Amino acid sequence: MTLSTDEIVQLSKRFTLYDWSAQSKVAPIAVDRAEGVYFYGVDGTRYLDFNSQLMGVNIGHGDKRVIDAIAKQGETLAYITPFAAYETRALLGQKLATLWPGEMEKSFFTLGGAEANENAIRIAKAFTGREKVMVRYRAYHGATYLTANLTGDPRRWANENPPVAGIVRVFDPYRGSDRPEDTAAQALDRLEEQIMLEGPETIAAFILETVTGTNGILIPPDGYLQGVRELCTRHGIVLIADEIMCGFGRTGEWFAVNHWGVVPDLMSTAKGLTSSYLPLGALAISPAIAQYFEDNVFYGGLTYNSHPLSCAASLAAIKVMEEDDLVGNARRLGPVMRRHHEELAERHPSVGLHRNIGLFGILELVQDRDTMKPLSPYNVNNETMVAVNRALLERGVFTMIRWNGIMTNPPLCVTEEQLQEGCEAIDAALEIADRAIGA
Repeated sequence: MTLSTDEIVQLSKRFTLYDWSAQSKVAPIAVDRAEGVYFYGVDGTRYLDFNSQLMGVNIGHGDKRVIDAIAKQGETLAYITPFAAYETRALLGQKLATLWPGEMEKSFFTLGGAEANENAIRIAKAFTGREKVMVRYRAYHGATYLTANLTGDPRRWANENPPVAGIVRVFDPYRGSDRPEDTAAQALDRLEEQIMLEGPETIAAFILETVTGTNGILIPPDGYLQGVRELCTRHGIVLIADEIMCGFGRTGEWFAVNHWGVVPDLMSTAKGLTSSYLPLGALAISPAIAQYFEDNVFYGGLTYNSHPLSCAASLAAIKVMEEDDLVGNARRLGPVMRRHHEELAERHPSVGLHRNIGLFGILELVQDRDTMKPLSPYNVNNETMVAVNRALLERGVFTMIRWNGIMTNPPLCVTEEQLQEGCEAIDAALEIADRAIGA
């Protein structure tokens, strides 16, 4: 290491632009290395990665099996035009066909999740000949112009300049910590009404995160996804499942749709596809849609579609997940995480709600449990939540704090002891939230 912590931070802030931030308020951690469920600051501080960075490092950091596969691929073919065929692309496509839900077989490779969603919309419009796309308010689908507009949360507001035409927003079953969640029947009744009022023959697609990620780990009530599938089938609407965060084992199944036995028409993935070791997205395509493009031109393309190094990383990451049974580990540790959540809720009056499915979890903090008013308002990280985050970092735990939520999304290789380590740090940090509400 030739640069000091301060030099790394200052040069990074001076010469590079950070995401989603006023640059004067950015305070990045200067990172040296990462291994397993931990990463290390240049100053030697060890951090337990309790959010898998951006919910993507599913196999954990620094796995030599993936790193060696990338290096081996680079020795023979580091890049080739996406119009070519080569072994790693062929093998990855073949492997994914064994994992995709139902009879899905064909994949389209992209640079990441946003491009997978963008191309899903392009494909749905071409296939149906329709223009409108239904999306949900509590959704995040990416940061390109189109996908930022598909996003329902406040990140879209600054990107609606002007808004993308043809986007129709619908409500989620979850309505906020201070309002009761809709039942599947209630949510589906409202959705069916909106489809009717919009004109089903005008709607190309309905895109939704199977389990919503950054907007709160929102798990659909049983029957909801099945009902959405039925409505889309009945009206000829392409169902797009966004599994960019919840896919590749995060929920204790290879894909979250498997929990409910639902097969979408298109399914977008990224992040866990390579465990974030290299950029890659993949769009799984139903047989009917794939057949359409046998005789109709697909008007889309990317210079780095099926990049050899990324495909090699994906094949290796999937192999690690299978060899180490990481999907099974997420399934087994799901109840352990739930028990930790329940114990934290018992000890801390600031914890109003908690949810998890596999190793995809969140604690929602509230001002009091009678009103369930969020501890930090919608679209605000207030001083209390900032202080909670600071306390976690001081205890060596890194996670995502968003509005009134504390995310609990460790790598799928996490152990029971490491889960306890993270939750003990959260336990201590929640004392700050308890004091803030006068408890």
